[in-house]
Order: sequence, then C-alpha cells, then structure tokens
Amino acid sequence: MKIAIPVWGDKVSPVLDTASTLLVVELEDQKEASRFETYLDEQDLSRRCIRIRRLGIDTLICGAISRGFSKILEGSGIHVVPGISGHPEDVLDAYVNGNLFRSKFFMPGYQRNDYTQHKKTSDFKKPGAQRARNNRWRKLEK
Repeated sequence: MKIAIPVWGDKVSPVLDTASTLLVVELEDQKEASRFETYLDEQDLSRRCIRIRRLGIDTLICGAISRGFSKILEGSGIHVVPGISGHPEDVLDAYVNGNLFRSKFFMPGYQRNDYTQHKKTSDFKKPGAQRARNNRWRKLEK
C-alpha cells in the first residue's frame, strides 16, 4: 500500500491543490518498506491527478482540497482523507495505528463526527453514503 501526504516544511500542507511536495511511503504488513519525496510542478489539477496516480498512490492524506480535485482523485481510485493537519511523521504513524481520526489531527473547522463515518470510495455506494459524502463536501467548500 502506498500512502501520500503533501508536505510544507515540517507539516502537512494546508491545501493539496497548491502543494509542491508529496511524501510517498510504501507499507508492507503495516511497516514502512520505502519512502521518497517528489516535487509536484503540475498546475492543472487533472495532470496533477495523473501524476499522483502514476505514483501508485492508494491513500492520500491531506489538509484542505477542492471539491473538484477530490472528485478527480477518488474517481481514479485514490482514497482521499481530507482535513488533516500536523507533522507528517505523526500523521503517518497515527494512520497506520488507526488513530488518525482524533481531534489533534483535524484542521480547524473539522470535527470528529465528520470522520467517524469516513469510508473508502467503494463504500460510498452503500445506503446513506450520499448524505455523508455531501456533508464532507460542504466542509470542504467552507
């Protein structure tokens, strides 16, 4: 599994759409197998999505993200976890250990309730998922 986190200095980049650096970590059996950073110089969001997809990213953990970019990424099979802040190493560790959805990692304006029902893209086809997805989009638009 490959996880990507946009970074800015020593924290998760506040906006994925304009992030210039992406930390990519490959996990095997929930342990880090490899990592690297790559520069994102694509300004066009569809090209940026293609670049991220070519990196083989399964899950992208980020701060804010525009609705359109999120839809493009999820439509290409990338699981997007928005609204996260903090030091990338702490965020990665929390994700691997199942502790990411704690308030200390939420960007301002996000709450635990926004994440307790967070599902992978394939799970959005389940009943009631449209309402949860719409609520998440409203948070992103604010």
